[in-house]
Amino acid sequence: MNIKRAKQEIKDTIAAYLLKDEYGEYVIPQIRQRPVLLLGAPGIGKTQVMEQIAKECGIALVAYTITHHTRQSAIGLPFVSKQTFGGREYTVTEYTMSEIVASLYEKMEKTGLSEGILFIDEINCVSETLAPAMLQFLQCKTFGSHEIPQGWIIVAAGNPPEYNKSVREFDVVTMDRVKKIEVEPDFAVWKEYALQQQLHPAVISYLSTRTAHFYKMETTVDGRKFATPRGWEDLSQMLTVYDALGKEMDREVVVQYIQHETVAKDFANYLELYRKYQMDRQLEEVLEGRIDPLLLKKVAHAPFDERLSVVGLLLGRCRNRFAMLTRAEQATELLYEELRKMKMYLLSGKADSESAGVNLQTGKSACGKETAGSADGGAHAETMDGAESFGVDGILGVVLAEFQAETDRKKTAELLTRQEEQIRRRVTELLEQYRRDLRKEDVRDGETAFARIREWFDGEQDALEQEAADAGAMLEHAFDFLEAAFSAGQEMVIFVTELNRDPYSVHFLQEYECERYYRYNKELLFDESGQAIEARLRELGR
Repeated sequence: MNIKRAKQEIKDTIAAYLLKDEYGEYVIPQIRQRPVLLLGAPGIGKTQVMEQIAKECGIALVAYTITHHTRQSAIGLPFVSKQTFGGREYTVTEYTMSEIVASLYEKMEKTGLSEGILFIDEINCVSETLAPAMLQFLQCKTFGSHEIPQGWIIVAAGNPPEYNKSVREFDVVTMDRVKKIEVEPDFAVWKEYALQQQLHPAVISYLSTRTAHFYKMETTVDGRKFATPRGWEDLSQMLTVYDALGKEMDREVVVQYIQHETVAKDFANYLELYRKYQMDRQLEEVLEGRIDPLLLKKVAHAPFDERLSVVGLLLGRCRNRFAMLTRAEQATELLYEELRKMKMYLLSGKADSESAGVNLQTGKSACGKETAGSADGGAHAETMDGAESFGVDGILGVVLAEFQAETDRKKTAELLTRQEEQIRRRVTELLEQYRRDLRKEDVRDGETAFARIREWFDGEQDALEQEAADAGAMLEHAFDFLEAAFSAGQEMVIFVTELNRDPYSVHFLQEYECERYYRYNKELLFDESGQAIEARLRELGR
């Protein structure tokens, strides 16, 4: 199965294993919860998908690459103790707690999450001395004499023998105690992920026409030559940074990530073609509504690969704009929720006493100590029906403290993606800005304060609407150019098809009325020409 289906299978397994009955006991007892064994070629995303699963399920994750461990670190160190049996004292050997088991308890203490995933990578490549302990771990869910805590699900991963000389075959007894999932590379599934994560447009457009280069593993007289999804993603990130630094990436750099010389050379050639238009200011002018007739003629008569590069560049610009707009919308929605809470506090002059436990000004607890409101000369704090009375600045401080505490909790528990962290950081900046501006204006009345905040928030919404209008204009200009250069040809089919596959573009087009998108989508994507283009792209990918 592909990694997307495998991800859903693991999420379903987690939901089943963590289901409890009316008495709070796990419906499937721990001893019957088979560890998941994920087997697949290297570099297809087995480790990365576990991070996604933990975040989406809201549980903890502890990951180990078992080849980095010795028998002692896995099962603990021996020590001698005294025990009494039948009235006689004996010297017995005990073991300190396994480093791996201890890390689970540490994670629970740190995050407050009592349930999680213990992910053991390269489990079938352990040393000979550690192999018996791994078999015991899979069969009995223990390391040495220490059990895995209740609520922790074991997921292990490994590579098939053809990819790693160190692989040890598990016997039937062990395999009969695991839930085996075999994973194969799948470009269509990876492309969904790549678009969601905004990988470099050059990588996405290249692999869309050469899908056979997405995952390639060959054995030659000179050793293994390979291209993997992990290599493409890491190359994409470096390419993005190179663009920001104004540096050019050549074949010598590409082959450091894509360790298949033929594929690396081909991508480097494509990148040179891609960069040819990327560095051309005329393409930027196209998206601003100014089309140079010479550029039109040049593109219209260019080879197919070159025309695909132009379409890829236009798509990349549009996708990035739509993604930025989506994140701005998410930040505005999150800010709106915080302002609703702020409104209730400001108009009542009170905040929950528990919420007031953090003082942004002094760092002191509000319980019997100085509060944010009293620190700034606002109304002094006093307990009133489970709430505390604050000045305007103090109330904003409480809202900020609550929001930051929630952000810190989720960050510590590793439940936030990088994009979610950035969105929450933006909301924090806006809340802090509102607080500073109210201080400057010396606003002390709750109604006046919220009226001013509402004005500033309305300004944020107006800016968001203008950004959406600008993004829509960019899309219209892209259609203008494609129509002028290619009419309703195969390039238009590719452009519209790719818009349909990008989650940020789809989200934008659900709100923005683009007549040509709907027209071409209806006319081109479901007729024979659309199928012919798809077939041609697949042929190029071989």
